[in-house]
Amino acid sequence: LVVVCFLTISLCALSSEDVLSKDAGECAICLEELQQGDTIARLPCLCIYHKGQVFLGMDIKYGEVAFTGCIDEWFEVNRSCPEHPSD
Repeated sequence: LVVVCFLTISLCALSSEDVLSKDAGECAICLEELQQGDTIARLPCLCIYHKGQVFLGMDIKYGEVAFTGCIDEWFEVNRSCPEHPSD
């Protein structure tokens, strides 16, 4: 007899927020570099992504500023790690 239990837990609740202590390559969501000092979320699978507002740039001509909150926006429509969708 095999019993399988499914728990509905948001991955957001399972991620830990941290500040990156050293550069760590590319964020798989926005493709921008993960740089020392960036606020990141570390998922249970140990993947890391930008968390909160990350400055992407400014269009001086139109005065527009671009921000992303990579993992926050990802979790609005997905419930798995972008790099480990079957976990």
